Amino acid sequence: MTAPTTTAAPAPAPARKGSPRVGAALFALAVGGFTIGTTEFATMGLLPQIGADLGASDPVVGHAITAYALGVVVGAPLLTVAAARMSRQRLLLLLMGVYTAANLLSAAAPSIELLVAGRFLAGLPHGAFFGVGAAVGAAVAGPGRRGHAVSMMMTGLTIANVVGVPLSTWVGQVLGWRAAFLLIGVLGAATLAGLLAFVPHDGPVDSSARREVQALRNGPLWIGFAAGSIGFGGLFAVYSYVAPTVTKVSGIAEGHVPWVLAVFGVGMTVGTLLGGRLADRDVLGTVVGGFVATGVSLVLFALVGGAPAPAIAALFLLGVTSQVLGLALQTRLMDLSPRAQSLGAALCHSALNTGNAAGAFFGGLVIAAGWGYLAPAWTGAALTALGLALLLAFGRQKVVHRPESDG
Repeated sequence: MTAPTTTAAPAPAPARKGSPRVGAALFALAVGGFTIGTTEFATMGLLPQIGADLGASDPVVGHAITAYALGVVVGAPLLTVAAARMSRQRLLLLLMGVYTAANLLSAAAPSIELLVAGRFLAGLPHGAFFGVGAAVGAAVAGPGRRGHAVSMMMTGLTIANVVGVPLSTWVGQVLGWRAAFLLIGVLGAATLAGLLAFVPHDGPVDSSARREVQALRNGPLWIGFAAGSIGFGGLFAVYSYVAPTVTKVSGIAEGHVPWVLAVFGVGMTVGTLLGGRLADRDVLGTVVGGFVATGVSLVLFALVGGAPAPAIAALFLLGVTSQVLGLALQTRLMDLSPRAQSLGAALCHSALNTGNAAGAFFGGLVIAAGWGYLAPAWTGAALTALGLALLLAFGRQKVVHRPESDG
């Protein structure tokens, strides 16, 4: 990182590495990541329960996953630009408040149509929260530790897949899927308390909507966005239907699905920590390597998913590789928008959730066509290969830091 982000309000003077102030702020952001990660992936683990209660098939319930992802795609850039001058702490609190309320509305949904609407609303603040949080974390941590700071925040999301998603899945299986979303509401309240206590209060940000929009006039930024949008569809083509796949194809009991999700979450955590270190060394190389490794993982799952142990091992590997890719891609997009890093990071979440929506859609399409629950893995491998091809063909330009004005 050549300079601290300028889209965040002037942070306190750079703290010493490992200081309590930095640790507390990153912890608060990680708690937010944990809360968002829990609800983002909770629907995948509860697909059968939601379908049984609302009278919908697995592909139809998958529309709730697609709706959440589309909410992220729409909300990430719009909310980040609209709130360009707002205090970063205040904006984080506002976003988490909306997020918490939308999940409580999801818990009360009486039909699949209203659940889909609730998931869309819940998705709106997702990308902006991670975008602003990534910029705040990078500014607080200081130059040279951007990848580490972003990975610490994203670790909250991946730990959610180790603890939060399995826990919410178990709660949903025992007490009903609505109880899982109520649990997420409690996590949201806890996150609000942590943000208020630990994230430094700041005033208006030295930025503007015009400056944020200027960052969008960047060809390499959009190539990276498109590559991530297509390539990440591979992960979600499989993960969106992981619960019915492992029970109907791999032969794993429904009661063991939370443990399968936990293994995947451990893989994501390993991938996030590894990706942060690799991105600090070579961002673009890590993005390319992440695409290749994710594609290999998807092919492996397609080949061995019919047996319990190999299927679980392949899901663990997919968790690792996909998070190396996701972490490096977010850092790359921040590099490509040096004067609007909140927007760059938010766009990464728009890209990933465009992939989420596409993966859930195409995965459901091949299942509905009768091709079986392993067909999404082959579809996903094709999407990942397409994203890599786009990046290799057009997206390897060097980052150019050009002066921009609010003019």
